[in-house]
Amino acid sequence: MKRLTNKRAIVTGAAQGIGLAIARSFVAEGACVALVDINARRGHEATEELANLGAEVCFIEVDVADSKAVDAMMAEAAKRLGPPNVLVNNAGVAVFRDPLEMAVEDWRHCFTIDLDGAWHCSRAVLPHLLKHGQGDIINIASVHASQIIPKCFPYPVAKHAVVGLTRALAIEYADRGIRVNAISPGYIGTEIVENVFASASDPEKLREETNALHPVKRIGRPEEVACTAVFLASDEARFLTAQNIVIDGGRSILFHQ
Repeated sequence: MKRLTNKRAIVTGAAQGIGLAIARSFVAEGACVALVDINARRGHEATEELANLGAEVCFIEVDVADSKAVDAMMAEAAKRLGPPNVLVNNAGVAVFRDPLEMAVEDWRHCFTIDLDGAWHCSRAVLPHLLKHGQGDIINIASVHASQIIPKCFPYPVAKHAVVGLTRALAIEYADRGIRVNAISPGYIGTEIVENVFASASDPEKLREETNALHPVKRIGRPEEVACTAVFLASDEARFLTAQNIVIDGGRSILFHQ
């Protein structure tokens, strides 16, 4: 039997990058998956890709910052795939600003997506999980949730809060069969990161320098984050909750470079 047989998962930010890798890995392990994203074109393309492989999937367009839209999305996912028992809060945005020059709108944009979005989706899925006495919420945080990198404000503040949300919900519902965990990726070779390399004056030099920052001498791959999400959503992780698993090739452990 596949590891996620009988799992009905919702993955936000699933149109590309880590979210798409998680959706691919989930269906490969037997899950039904609702791919959720604000980008309708890419979301439909990703869903079509998985459906052509024989997966039971659907796409729902939603802005996770809109709580009413999230409620409607959750109802639609339950109608199309059955009551969800796994939620992956992956949708997010990186906002990097100078603290004193940052507009209020930038602060709000960061938090309404990175934190409020995770809460809106969690609040909407919890009644389904509680009704069946089991389920998993997996929040995609970041190494920014534990290690501060200059010139990245206020993104680390939001990601610290995502880990706080993870721990608080985990303890609140631990005795009711609900597990809540976080994954904190470091440098991962998503399309966004590849675009950063490509935009550099010397792309290969930047790539080599970035690889060299890591004890394993490379950056991570989206599917490596997805493997951890599969584990957390599976019955193999029954005694694991309120945790934040860092996936960064050992980078954040270094004291001095």
